Amino acid sequence: MKIVVAPDSFKESLSAPHAAEAIINGFSQIFPNADYHPIPLADGGEGTVAALVAASGGRVVRTKVHGARMTDVDSFFGMLSDGQTAVIEVAAACGLEQLAPSLRNPKLTTSYGVGELIIAALDEGASHILVGLGGTASNDAGSGMLQALGAKLLDAEGHDLVPGGAALGKLTTIDLSSLDPRLKDTSIEVAFDVNNLLCGPNGASFVFGAQKGADHSAIVELDNALNHFAKRCHEQHGLDLLNIEGGGAAGGLGAAFAGILKAVLSPGVELLMNALQIDDALQDADLVITGEGRIDGQSLAGKTPFGVAQRAKKYDVPVIAIGGSLGENYEKLYEHGIVAIFSCVNRVDQLSAILASADADLTSSARNIAALWQLAAK
Repeated sequence: MKIVVAPDSFKESLSAPHAAEAIINGFSQIFPNADYHPIPLADGGEGTVAALVAASGGRVVRTKVHGARMTDVDSFFGMLSDGQTAVIEVAAACGLEQLAPSLRNPKLTTSYGVGELIIAALDEGASHILVGLGGTASNDAGSGMLQALGAKLLDAEGHDLVPGGAALGKLTTIDLSSLDPRLKDTSIEVAFDVNNLLCGPNGASFVFGAQKGADHSAIVELDNALNHFAKRCHEQHGLDLLNIEGGGAAGGLGAAFAGILKAVLSPGVELLMNALQIDDALQDADLVITGEGRIDGQSLAGKTPFGVAQRAKKYDVPVIAIGGSLGENYEKLYEHGIVAIFSCVNRVDQLSAILASADADLTSSARNIAALWQLAAK
């Protein structure tokens, strides 16, 4: 029996590779001779580097960059085994979780460190860059990233704009002529997990600004500032940043990548599945096991279990999902190719204790699912 094991990470407890290992350990107690194909996944956010590096036999490169408040932070990116493909998580440079709540202010936070990661990847020899969007503290439409890459963003007096989304309201001139010339020969693919536009009521500022520390007045100011940036890009370079699906992802980094750096934006899990060639494994599989930390109705918006189920449907392979917890409307996934969904949390306990026992709980759940599968087969 061939079993494809393709989970996302279980946030704050298990990386995707560790989750896959736990599931296989559990299933192996019932099916020790099964042919297991672990394909750890991510949807473009946390875990993207780990998933691709683990699958390709690549390596993690450690470096320092400027974080969301322009202080030095320890960061990283991946280099895959081909020696030419780099993998970057933008949250490794300007992640929201890197900042204490008192420092979260999207009027001031910047994506500058993302540009520094790209420079470091180019220095490492990358000619193909995969970027995972999500989890940023910034809301600057990627302007900080562009400055790190060499672009000049100037106010009316010819001064460089200070970091942060609010400063874009003072933008007068955009000079892209000094962007790192290596970018012209570099292909960039960007994984996103939301399809919001850059501006407007469903844009980056209004939808995600509050969770990054903005009150209503700051949200309005940021939306206006990002709109002003987009208008200047259109006036001076003929670029349309306002109508890019996914342009509002990661505080507007999606718009900068697609509109200015000419990157290709794709739903995150789709990009990862293609990169890891999951179709080859699915074609003659008997079962797929997927999962993530929480499964609910929002999983339909391009999260890993949904993406895996959609891909497996093409090959008529049944899919079982395991979640750390199940939330509202999780049962809607039954309509999209997942035949059963289980929670691996089997008791009421403090969150810290639940997270600490995630490996054992996931292994136990996988073992029990395998026993049911064996019983059904008999």
